[in-house]
Amino acid sequence: MKIIVASTIVPFIYGGGTSIVDWLVLKLNEYGHQAESIKLPYSSDINQMMSQTVGLRMFHLEDYCERLIPIRMPSYQLQHPEKYLWFIHHYREVYDLWDTEFSPFPHTEKNCAIREYVMRSDDVSLREAKKIFTNSQVVSNRLTKFNALDSTVVYPPLFDISSFRCNSYGDYIYYSSRICSHKRQLLAVQAMKYTKTPVKLVITGKSERPQDAEEIYYEIKYNHLEDRVTVIDRWISDEEKAKFLSDCLAAIYIPYDEDSYGYPSLEAHHSQKAVISCKDSGGTDELIVDGYNGYLTDPTPQALASVYDEMYLDKNKTETMGRNGLKRIDELQINWDNVVRRFTE
Repeated sequence: MKIIVASTIVPFIYGGGTSIVDWLVLKLNEYGHQAESIKLPYSSDINQMMSQTVGLRMFHLEDYCERLIPIRMPSYQLQHPEKYLWFIHHYREVYDLWDTEFSPFPHTEKNCAIREYVMRSDDVSLREAKKIFTNSQVVSNRLTKFNALDSTVVYPPLFDISSFRCNSYGDYIYYSSRICSHKRQLLAVQAMKYTKTPVKLVITGKSERPQDAEEIYYEIKYNHLEDRVTVIDRWISDEEKAKFLSDCLAAIYIPYDEDSYGYPSLEAHHSQKAVISCKDSGGTDELIVDGYNGYLTDPTPQALASVYDEMYLDKNKTETMGRNGLKRIDELQINWDNVVRRFTE
């Protein structure tokens, strides 16, 4: 089958939203299909949303492929009679984040009108799809809430797990993600001032804005945590990340209302490490079962500190939870056989 995987991108910015496209194309080809990707430059500037939507609606790809798989919003505006979505999130700033501190748009008359346009055009284009898959139950619930649409969860796996391993269970909690406010690395650092054990924290990832990193550095210095918290503010290689995971005590991933469990959680489990997350972190609770393969705790420094200490003091339980992470991946059928079958049947 000839398949085009389409998505929008911000040029020169890489992450989970680009990886899922590249990996799906490679796997579809590996399984015997002819697959290519189309990546369309896209701006999240609300003032450009209407013109970008119109531009996407003008593409017709039915002469080039038998099936179209749009991924990142608003690539689902593309038209095709065999459109199968892998829907990973809305334009969240005008949907579930609209009335929160994480939406940058004031509720002006103009912005409200653009929001109405985006939501109506989404309703039209989403209903054109023959099938809608999502990357988490959280995203499926949003589709039901905002668009009155049913969907099926297909969890995205990692492309290559060969580098992930477990060498030891050391003395540090590891946080791997780009550094930004809604990933809440600052909260992970704030917890360190309440710990009662010598547990340490290592954070790696490039900061999106200078102020995000500056807040973290200030917190470390103000609370005299320099000898217990390490921050590496840059993109690290896959091998570096695998090494940090291989020797850590456990991993932490505590975003606010994330769309899915996040690749850092999967990477930790493939390294046989338990994952700490929060009760308001969104899709992480679909992967993490509290006390089985990690912890889901309140999003407060004190609650996180208590978990840090518990994992440090009871390493036997921490190791058992790490091994259970691999079992959890199997339980949820997070594998490419399942993904390819769903998109090609």
